[in-house]
Amino acid sequence: MLSIIKSEVPLQIEPSYQAALDYLYTFVDFSLTRHLSFSPEKFNLDRMKKLLDLMANPQQAYRIIHVAGTKGKGSTCALIASALQASGMRTGLYTSPHLIDYAERIQVDGKAITHDRLVRMVENLKPVLEQVPEITTFEITTALAFEYFKQENVDYAVVEVGLGGRLDATNVVDPLVSVITSVSYDHQAILGNTLAEIAREKAGIIKPNRPVVSSYQQPEAMAVITHIAERNHCAIDISGEDAMARSISCDLSGQVFEIHDSGENFQSDFGSALRFTIPLLGDHQLDNAVTAYLALKIVQRQDTKITWVGIQQGFSQVVWPCRFEIVQRDPIVLLDSAHNRDSAMKLRRTVERYLPGKKVVLLFGASEDKDINGMLEELQPVTRLVVATQSIHPRAKSAEEIAALARELGMEAFTGLPIELGVRSAIRRLMPDEVLLATGSIFIAAAVKELWIHEMRIDQESYEK
Repeated sequence: MLSIIKSEVPLQIEPSYQAALDYLYTFVDFSLTRHLSFSPEKFNLDRMKKLLDLMANPQQAYRIIHVAGTKGKGSTCALIASALQASGMRTGLYTSPHLIDYAERIQVDGKAITHDRLVRMVENLKPVLEQVPEITTFEITTALAFEYFKQENVDYAVVEVGLGGRLDATNVVDPLVSVITSVSYDHQAILGNTLAEIAREKAGIIKPNRPVVSSYQQPEAMAVITHIAERNHCAIDISGEDAMARSISCDLSGQVFEIHDSGENFQSDFGSALRFTIPLLGDHQLDNAVTAYLALKIVQRQDTKITWVGIQQGFSQVVWPCRFEIVQRDPIVLLDSAHNRDSAMKLRRTVERYLPGKKVVLLFGASEDKDINGMLEELQPVTRLVVATQSIHPRAKSAEEIAALARELGMEAFTGLPIELGVRSAIRRLMPDEVLLATGSIFIAAAVKELWIHEMRIDQESYEK
C-alpha cells in the first residue's frame, strides 16, 4: 500500500512579511476578480506612469527584454534570464503569478527578493502610493520589481507581461527587444474572441524601431504581429523561419538539440554546430528555446560579453518549475501548468512522447473562465480517471462542476477536496505503472508542489507494485 509521510519542516511566514502582503492585497487586484472584462477605467497605463514618475522611473536604469504571449512566456523568460546570468550579467527576472511565495515574482540572479527587503520596500513606498488613486496590486508589485532591480544594479531585466500586453502594467518600458511567445485562446473576455484580436493585444508591447522576436504563430495571429512590427518600423525574427531546432535526443532528464539559423551560418567556440541542452521537456519547450535564442542573439549584437558558451550553460541550468515537472519517479508524480486547450494538447503529446503507453490519474482543477471542456477533451486519450479538485483562488471552478463536465465526456470522475485530500485520493487509485498528473491551472500545480515540498512524500518502500 501507499503511505504519505509528513515533513518536519512546515512553511513559515514571518508576521511582518504577512502584514506587507496583506497591505498589498488591500489594493485592487484584478487577478482575483470574477467575470472580469475590459474597460478603459480598469485597464490603462496612466496610474503606472504616474507611480513610476514619482519613483524617478527606476525602469530606465537598465536594459530590458519584454516578453508577452499566451503560453511559453514564463519558460522563455527563464531561459533568457539564465543565459544572461551565465554570461556574467547581473540579471533581474520579473514574472507572475508566483507558485508558492509572493517573493518569487522578483528575482536577481535566480534568487528571490528576501522577505525583509520586500517589507522595507513596501514601507518606503506607502507615502508614494497615497498619491496614486486606484492603484492596483499588480501595478505596485511591478513598480517594486523595477525599483529593486535598480537598487541591485542589474545589467538586464527580463520582464514578463502579466495579462495581454498593450495595457499591461509592464508596458511602460522601452525594451531592447520585444518578444511574443505562442498566442492562443485565453482571457477572451478581456483580450478578444479571435486570435487576431488576442494577438493585437499581445503585440501592443512592440515599440517603434525596436527589434521584435516572435514564436511560430497560427497565420491569423502571425499576420497581425508582423503588420504591427512593420507599422512600427521594427525588424522581426520568427522562430521556425529565421531559426529552428533539430532534436538530437530526449528523456526524462532533458532534451538535447541543435538550432539551425537561416540568418547566419554561426559556429560555436569549439568549431562545430552549436548544440544545446535544456532540462525542460516537450517539443513546445524547443520552440521556446529558439525564441529565447533569437532574442539573445539580438542582445549579443550590442553586448559582446554575452557568449555562446554562456548561453549554452544558461540553457542547461534553467529552472522553471511546474512545467512537465516530475517531482517523483516511482510512482511518477507529474506537475504541469497547462491552462487552456492548446497547452493541454501540448501536455498530452508530451505525455505520449516521454511516457509512452502509460495512463494517468488526472488531478484537475481550473478557473471558471477557462475552456475546461476543451482541456479535458485533449487530455482524455491518456486519462483513465479524473480527480476533480479546486484551489482556494476565488475564480476557481467548483470541483463538483468539473467532475460533472468530465462525466459528460464519458470520463470516470469524482471529487477530491481539499487539494491535499485530492492528492491522497488520486494516489490511492493509481494502478501499477500509472502516472499522477496534476494540472488545469498554475494554482493546482503550485498547490501540489507546495504539498510535496513542505508536507508530503511517498514512502516508496511501502508502495506495492
